[in-house]
Amino acid sequence: MEQTAVILVNVGTPDSPSVPDVRKYLSQFLNDRRVIDLPWLLQKVLVNLVIVPFRAPKSAKLYQQLWDEKGSPLLYHSQRATEKLQLRMGEKWQIFNAMRYGRPSLENVLEQIKNKAFKRIIILPLFPQYASATTGAVSEFILSKISRWNTIPELHLINHFHDHPAFIEAFALQAAKYKVHIWDHILFSFHGLPLQQIQKVHPGRDCQDCLCKTESIAEGKLCYQAACYETARLISLKAGISNDRYSVSFQSRLNKNWMTPFTDKMLIQKANEGVKNILVFAPSFVADCLETKIEIEKDYQLLFREHGGENLQLVESLNDHDYWIGGLEQIITSQN
Repeated sequence: MEQTAVILVNVGTPDSPSVPDVRKYLSQFLNDRRVIDLPWLLQKVLVNLVIVPFRAPKSAKLYQQLWDEKGSPLLYHSQRATEKLQLRMGEKWQIFNAMRYGRPSLENVLEQIKNKAFKRIIILPLFPQYASATTGAVSEFILSKISRWNTIPELHLINHFHDHPAFIEAFALQAAKYKVHIWDHILFSFHGLPLQQIQKVHPGRDCQDCLCKTESIAEGKLCYQAACYETARLISLKAGISNDRYSVSFQSRLNKNWMTPFTDKMLIQKANEGVKNILVFAPSFVADCLETKIEIEKDYQLLFREHGGENLQLVESLNDHDYWIGGLEQIITSQN
């Protein structure tokens, strides 16, 4: 019986929250040319002599807050989702869980697939909105490895699913328990990117003036900014959130030359306007991680309260909920 291999790929996580393991993870992650888009020598000097040495101890403290008795939420949610999806899809499919950086290593997973001689491979980077630094990095790595195989199987790359009905419905269902109509305001917080990476999708145009913030655009499938705003529109429509009740913002910035508005600034603004209770979606993540559990749920909660807000509630990521496993199956089988 012929089987199809399916690779679910997420960004990765350190092996432990210790400084050496975090340093190793950051080094692998930040030395990727698609993650930090600078000339080679400048990137190497900046990453290995400045960013990693100074950032590793600080990041390790954050990972220590994130870790629980089961380990890294990103890892164990991904593993459980893979197991549940395998049970759901059956023996005609073999589902693999991989991390682009860290373990389980994407390179090792590809070697397993190569040795089993699958006729068909479906690659699903678990980043709903396409970006060169995420989906692009996964795609480049996989294609560079498979291109060296003697026998290259049929390949299907799913490079975005931000507008897939199953993904939208899964997030709406995840939020239903919080009764979206009772909150003063809804915030859709996406992971930010450097403006120069966004600008490359629209050469000759200023992304700050792009119509994607209010409507769908033709090139929106592969424009990260357009995909984020489209995600927010679709989830709000599905969840019954009117346009005047939500905002879009971007978190995890490294400097001021990143996508705006910044989530922390938006929360301060809303608190100053008298907003007391705010519900936050983070739909650039399908599994809870440092950015959701620590940055939003802890740091932003504290920031919001410091400026007069009262309650900030995170809508948890999709993790391994059954409706998301069904959604993954729909996204994958739509490639048939």
